[in-house]
Amino acid sequence: MTERKPRVLVVDDESGILDSLRILLRNNGFEVSVVQGGRAGLEALAQGNPDIVLTDVKMPKVTGIDILRAARERDPEMPVILMTAQAELQSAIQAVNQGAFHYVQKPFANDDLLAICRRAVEYRNLRSENRELRTEIRRRDRSTTVRPIGAARRFVEVLGLAEQVARTESTVLIQGESGTGKEVIARFIHQMSVRSDGPFVSINCGALPESLLESELFGHVKGSFTGAVRDKEGLFTAARRGTFFLDEIAEIPSSTQVKLLRVLQEREVLPVGATEAVAVDVRVIAATNRELDEEIRAGRFRSDLYYRLNVIALHLPPLRERREDIPLLAEGFLQRIAAARQITPKRLTQATFDALAVYDWPGNVRELENALERAVVLTPGDQIDVAALPERIVAPRPQPLVAERPAQNPTLDVIERAYISWVLQAEGGNKSRAAEVLGIDPSTLYRKLAKYETELPS
Repeated sequence: MTERKPRVLVVDDESGILDSLRILLRNNGFEVSVVQGGRAGLEALAQGNPDIVLTDVKMPKVTGIDILRAARERDPEMPVILMTAQAELQSAIQAVNQGAFHYVQKPFANDDLLAICRRAVEYRNLRSENRELRTEIRRRDRSTTVRPIGAARRFVEVLGLAEQVARTESTVLIQGESGTGKEVIARFIHQMSVRSDGPFVSINCGALPESLLESELFGHVKGSFTGAVRDKEGLFTAARRGTFFLDEIAEIPSSTQVKLLRVLQEREVLPVGATEAVAVDVRVIAATNRELDEEIRAGRFRSDLYYRLNVIALHLPPLRERREDIPLLAEGFLQRIAAARQITPKRLTQATFDALAVYDWPGNVRELENALERAVVLTPGDQIDVAALPERIVAPRPQPLVAERPAQNPTLDVIERAYISWVLQAEGGNKSRAAEVLGIDPSTLYRKLAKYETELPS
């Protein structure tokens, strides 16, 4: 198949130069379009898609700088070569700093011009190949994106909604207790979105004082406050064409909430000390472990900001409400820990699995991961026994299944709880034997214990 000739658009207001450039470029393997005058150049750009543009700088009404701007708006990767006389040399140099590919000074040698045009074509082809490669990598990444671990019904429902939302540009608010995996879900949404080849930037809004928080979010200009010795780009700008994850959004002070609201409404930020706003192209995902309805009623969170953030709401269940996921999560964490330490994955004994299954996990998934990492470090062999778990998991504070003074006419629930407690104590806390005595499946026993929000006796 014949290779396509590179297309070049030549713009000049002198017909003699256009004729000579047409002949020179055609004789050296280019497909050439020539137009006379800057206005005709703008029209040609709007109608065609050249590989490179060669334009004179000084033309009446519409200059070569105007052509450069129009070309970069149409395609930021389109190489533009400027032809300039000595008097406009400084303008051409400034234009190169603004994105022009190169400039040639009149009168120029034909070989020099051809060499620059060929380099521009190579640059264009390389950028195109890189873009195609990034697209292919993104496609592969999407097909191999690791889904967050979990099979519990409530968690699967949240994950399905997250996957559906990922294909949109909507703002997402993720709510859930600390350690439930809110950032994991945010990263999953980013990886599944059209912004996956852009950055994923995150910040914990409660980790910085108000003055530093605004500078981190919005940036600042030199001299705007003591210590601002240079301009600083904010994280909203750094996350351009990507996703910005605002963790612990309820910790943002009221004054900063107002500025954040403007960003969501206007899609622009005003750096600290600046007078001109900067446009931002970013998808926002926020998260909190607080009930924002209560924060609004208490006057600590703006209702208008809440409605801007709460376009799509995801509620992550705590680990104690998805106990069937504990074995899956444990196996996943053990694989990850082993890979990081370059060791063979260790296995949990049945007694260890049992202990993990009935603990309440106030720190949720994060606490489970930390407990397993500790257990891996403390276990010399390949099997992790109960003794390697933290004491709070092995021997949690007992919580009575029934009150010390039961009601005069106890309900069926109270009687069931008392009977389960008696059997568990009689069997020394062994769940399997207790389930046999009770005549129920062990999973049913776990569900009843979760319902009663209790621990197994040790």
